Amino acid sequence: MIKVSEIAKSKITQLMSEDGFNITEDYVRVGVESGGCSGLSYKLDFDKSKGEDDKMFEDNQVKIIVDKKSFLYLIGTTLEYSGGLNGKGFIFNNPNANRTCGCGESFSL
Repeated sequence: MIKVSEIAKSKITQLMSEDGFNITEDYVRVGVESGGCSGLSYKLDFDKSKGEDDKMFEDNQVKIIVDKKSFLYLIGTTLEYSGGLNGKGFIFNNPNANRTCGCGESFSL
């Protein structure tokens, strides 16, 4: 399961609305791909449809879809958002990551 903090939900709602998506009908697609300075990097996007092989979760009234391969890397992750002076953006609090890079956008197991 993937959790969504209250602050992340608020930012997701805002961004989805700006991009023509509806938080009650559409999805946040979370994934992992090769790359980044630590070997694997996170992907975050909006999607209007769920694929056959996608796993779906709902937390804090946010519908999240994850492809099967990425799901293994993301079990137990909490999606958070930071808008502080040290930078802005979504943060993946991933208990499976052994190492993360300084920018927080990539990790390794």
